[in-house]
Formats: sequence, structure tokens, C-alpha cells
Amino acid sequence: MELSKLLKPGAVRVVGHLTSKKRLFQELGDVAAQAYGLNASVAVDGLQERESLGPTGVGHGIALPHARLEDLGGIIGIFLRLEKPLDFDSVDRQPVDLVFALFAPKDSGVDHLKALALVSRTMRDPAICAKLRANSDVSKLHAILTEGRTHQAA
Repeated sequence: MELSKLLKPGAVRVVGHLTSKKRLFQELGDVAAQAYGLNASVAVDGLQERESLGPTGVGHGIALPHARLEDLGGIIGIFLRLEKPLDFDSVDRQPVDLVFALFAPKDSGVDHLKALALVSRTMRDPAICAKLRANSDVSKLHAILTEGRTHQAA
């Protein structure tokens, strides 16, 4: 599994000020609609439903919101770099500025977990996060995330 297969260049954005987690999910839904043709409200509802089980802020300024959706052809990703960190109820109580969202088909089984593990490993790399935080060009952000990221999932 490769991040370049999960993340289209058009699904990478730099976002200014967002005021809430709900607004962040709406932004993710908008990007999902524009980049992948998903129904934005279905995407937002899926993210909110998953988030109600527990926050997906994993610490160190990183959030990995994800959802399983009906009628989705494959696993897709969206990356947002927030110019102003957002309170996300993360495990370390730090605000979030790097968000990598995943959407997977309801019946994706272990592939969803493999994709989540790949994204998690990538986002745990301090060097990658430093490069992401230092760049505002979406094509550079996409390149940072996808270059050489072919990992075997655990």
C-alpha cells in the first residue's frame, strides 16, 4: 500500500483559520466532494460518527480522523495543514495543525486498518512533520507525503 495511491494532489490543502472541529470536518467534507466526488454531508456525518467514539487527535499536533462509508470504491485520503492550530481534544491536549483524514468503504476490513497504520507511521516521523509545517505549497506537501512512502502494514 502506498500513500500516493490514497492521496490525490487535489486532496491536499492549506487552510487558514478554522474555529471548531465541526468546521474542520465540514472542510474535509468539501475537499472530499471536490477531489473525489463524495457527498460532503455523508463524509462529514461519517467523521462525526467516528469521532463520537473517541477523539482521533493522536498528539504532537496531529489528527487522523477517519470514517467508513457506503458506496465508496476504495480508500481515499485528504491532508490539511492548518495555518492556525485548532483545539481537537487530542490525547496530549495540544492543538492540531496537521490533519490526515481517511475514508474507506464499509466493507474494507483489514485494508482500512493497513491504510490507517501507514498514515500513522508517516505522520509519526518528526522529519516529515517538520517539512509539512515548513511548507505552504500544496504540491510540495503532496510530494513530502508521497515520496517513497511504501511500507508494509503491520
